[in-house]
Amino acid sequence: MIQQLIVQTNRELSAGNKDILGATITAEGVNFAVYSQFAAEVFLLLFDKPVGSPTDIIKIENKTDNVWHVHVKGLKAGQLYGYKVNGDYNPGEGKRFNPHKLLIDPYAKALTGKFKNQDNLIFAYDLNSPEKDLTLDERDNSDLIPKSIVVDDAFDWQDDKPPAVLLNNLIVYETHIKGFTAHVSSGVKDPGTYLGFIEKIPYLKELGINAVELMPVHQFFIRSELIDKGLTDYWGYNTIGFFAPEISYSTQKQTGCQVEEFKTLVRELHKAGIEVIMDVVYNHTGEGNQLGPTLCFKGIDNPTYYSLIQNPDDPKQPHRYYLNDTGCGNTFNIEHPVVMRLVLDSLRYWAETMHVDGFRFDLASILARVKGEFNKNSKFFEAISQDPVLSKIKMIAEPWDLTTYQVGKFPKGWSEWNGKFRDTARQFLKGDERQAAEMAKRLTGSADLYQEDGKNPYNSINFITCHDGLTLHDLYSYNSKYNEDNLEDNKDGADDNYSWNCGVEGETSEQNIIQFRKQMMKNALCALLLSSGIPMLLYGDEVARTQRGNNNVYCQDNELTWFDWGALQKNAEILNFCKKIISFRKTYPILRYKRFFTGQDENSDTIPDILWFGKHRDDPNWASPKLKTLCYLLAGNEAPSAQGDYYLFFVFNIHNRGVVVDLPLYEGLKWYSLIDTSRKSGEDFRSNKKEKLVRNQDKQHCSAYSVNVFLGEK
Repeated sequence: MIQQLIVQTNRELSAGNKDILGATITAEGVNFAVYSQFAAEVFLLLFDKPVGSPTDIIKIENKTDNVWHVHVKGLKAGQLYGYKVNGDYNPGEGKRFNPHKLLIDPYAKALTGKFKNQDNLIFAYDLNSPEKDLTLDERDNSDLIPKSIVVDDAFDWQDDKPPAVLLNNLIVYETHIKGFTAHVSSGVKDPGTYLGFIEKIPYLKELGINAVELMPVHQFFIRSELIDKGLTDYWGYNTIGFFAPEISYSTQKQTGCQVEEFKTLVRELHKAGIEVIMDVVYNHTGEGNQLGPTLCFKGIDNPTYYSLIQNPDDPKQPHRYYLNDTGCGNTFNIEHPVVMRLVLDSLRYWAETMHVDGFRFDLASILARVKGEFNKNSKFFEAISQDPVLSKIKMIAEPWDLTTYQVGKFPKGWSEWNGKFRDTARQFLKGDERQAAEMAKRLTGSADLYQEDGKNPYNSINFITCHDGLTLHDLYSYNSKYNEDNLEDNKDGADDNYSWNCGVEGETSEQNIIQFRKQMMKNALCALLLSSGIPMLLYGDEVARTQRGNNNVYCQDNELTWFDWGALQKNAEILNFCKKIISFRKTYPILRYKRFFTGQDENSDTIPDILWFGKHRDDPNWASPKLKTLCYLLAGNEAPSAQGDYYLFFVFNIHNRGVVVDLPLYEGLKWYSLIDTSRKSGEDFRSNKKEKLVRNQDKQHCSAYSVNVFLGEK
């Protein structure tokens, strides 16, 4: 049943343009356009402040190709607005129109605030009714809902140019805008904000990374059930505004300032030679399932924006329920051309207008569905590959979701989070059997996953830790997860962490355990930074940041997740080692080799690009489940550089005892010891070449659970 809204406006209106969705500034005013196939009426509401009654209620009379459009003369940047949409409220048929509920624009470039659930007004139905979402809540919520903001895209970019870092040279730092500077120890002027982040750019530059992967900065929704428990959505994987920067990461000193402040952050990172990769969530939205709130898409065109399914237990309501392959309540209907257009428009906006350099797609396999099945020839991939802007942008996939695991299956232009690298490295480094042969594949770029499709090592994003799981410190401090703070009886989070407490569970004062854990962290940093592919480091791992064993801190916005800058001094040993291993990677191009190693002599110097050895210059016994010492040689002259001819010999000895390894013998070649993670701080990474010469050029003792790297020069 259609509820009538009273139109009130003295503004000069015209039909406007249907082709540019959202609110677009023109020479004479603002053009508004919103898609809704099934709506009966669409109303544009204008506001002069975030809270209060609308100044204007405008019925949009023009509908072309299911786009409702109007031009309002005299409006300017900063104008606040929202929509109310009229039509059938029939959840069983997928229609959830409720003209009493104010909706944000799907193309809004900024919002005035966060959604707050006061008296359940953000829901379109009566939560107290036994029929739940089949009922209609007729209470108006215009006061409560954040308003969309008309944004002027003008900005002083100061001749900004993208760093254009080659994929094989990338060193990615996954971080959180707020968590990076929220701790009191950060000492920044505006902690937890885009501008606060800028003050720590010199630290990132000194560390040696050249790309930050920012956890979600799209405007996101915080579920009321978390707020009611004193928790929050810290990670932000619950997007509600695909064009709007998250307001809580801004200073909020002016309406809409989050746009300018985000642009300023990007500009300043670029000045430092650091690229910006955004973690984006297009697989679902913050509106949840049939019992979730109505904030935007549900109330504008629910059957278009979401994948709806029939619940066999409720056959009379064929379109009431939501496909939930994301585990977050709904699945965005990317197969619909209008939804795909929104995603592509959003990506172009962030690439062109906000100057970001790439995207990491959360649960990316969902975006490539064709009739419910993953397909690397999907229209989504095709559209990106043919787009003049997006085809040049770095694309990174999280190649799995709740129902499918597609590591190595994405198109050639994409890189992927390599979950097999993470799992194999964790198991191998703690001494699990039957992992050596698999680890050899991961260290050399995972050719078994990527080579067949004509890809390269840099299609693999190598990581051992990320936001989702234990930190590097906790990986070697806990055998079990400790997620009690999440108030889910420790049932949330993964159980198979492949972690090892190194002899004592949790924090300890035993110095031998503490030092051994540092050694294990150094081993992991070696595996990550010395491997072929793109290494990704989790923020704080370089200073042994701890989450006290919590491997699912999605709801913890506190010191459990914040970067403690006091750790730079407390854990200087790990930090210094991390800086050196990053610098080492940059120094020797063979570690950033663009091609897969073949085991062949590619440049006719009689030495293959890679050689694998047993401990005594024999062939490794790959079939042995007890093989725990990996020895291999890389010929640096296969990747010519200013370093000249050089050879790197690696020994990953993950036995619980030391071993004597025979060094490769080549005429005129001298070996220098560069890295030994078993040595004390200051000697684990030697920089003075005279100190590095191996006394016995034939054999070398490698300690238990250690990584050794030797440089061979003639």
